[in-house]
Amino acid sequence: MATTATEPVSTRVTELRERLGRVVAIDDATLDAVLVALFAGGHVLIEGVPGIGKTLLARTLARCVDCEFRRIQFTNDLMPTDVVGAQVWRSGSETFEFVPGPLFANIVLADEINRTSPRTLSCLLEAMENGKVTVEGRPHELADPFLVLATRNPIEFHGTFPVPEAALDRFLVRVELGYPSAERELALYRGESPEALLAALHPVLDRATLRRAIERTRRVAIAEPVARYALRVVDATRHDDALMLGASPRAAIAWLAAGRARAFLMGRDFVLPDDLKQLAVAVLAHRLIRKDGGPSAEVVEQTLARIRVEL
Repeated sequence: MATTATEPVSTRVTELRERLGRVVAIDDATLDAVLVALFAGGHVLIEGVPGIGKTLLARTLARCVDCEFRRIQFTNDLMPTDVVGAQVWRSGSETFEFVPGPLFANIVLADEINRTSPRTLSCLLEAMENGKVTVEGRPHELADPFLVLATRNPIEFHGTFPVPEAALDRFLVRVELGYPSAERELALYRGESPEALLAALHPVLDRATLRRAIERTRRVAIAEPVARYALRVVDATRHDDALMLGASPRAAIAWLAAGRARAFLMGRDFVLPDDLKQLAVAVLAHRLIRKDGGPSAEVVEQTLARIRVEL
């Protein structure tokens, strides 16, 4: 893939950044991680306290990409069939017909995933991993592209369920939204409402362009020294005394896929170690488990600091 092949998409990515920033108060690092997941064909877990724009971010991204969008509000009584769909008896033809659920869309907002039961949440695993679901023994292909944007409030415990490690591992990146800066918050008070700004947005990318970009991203080259650097980092997490669970081979593959996407968005057809460093916390931290139960971002940063790049 030549650099010139990315130029039309790069122009649109610039527009995409500008439009997302117009509606949602989001820092550059968080926005980069979300766009990386979009172009890598991965899924995003968005965490933060209520009222800071988690759902608005997902809706704005969907608005900027001309793809089918559905929202699933996860609750305690949500059933797997409410997400995936079900076989329905048609008396006229005397046959069962599969009626797709809201999961059958290009961009799916899974709102407050920790408010539903593990049984319902588990129906997302096959979908997020393989792009298909199985109902009554029959596989059903999901849309292409297919992106899940899930939100989670990390401080609420009443009426919530823990999200298992197997589910967390399906998210390419995990990002945290915090309070906006005083400037951004003041502009929000005095400017148009986010809903009005969202309604005025027009798509930047269509489905076909996004699909082609994802395919190009997967062809971005990874040199052996870069792959070895990734291996040394993930291997170090497996021997870290602070961790009960280090990074798996699947985590490393996800990290490299994210690196490919960042290189593509930067207009390159090869991955640099810096691409991996910039995305390490977003891709790896939620896949690690500390012995003391604390957050793993600091462990990732410490590991990066002591592992040198050998080119």
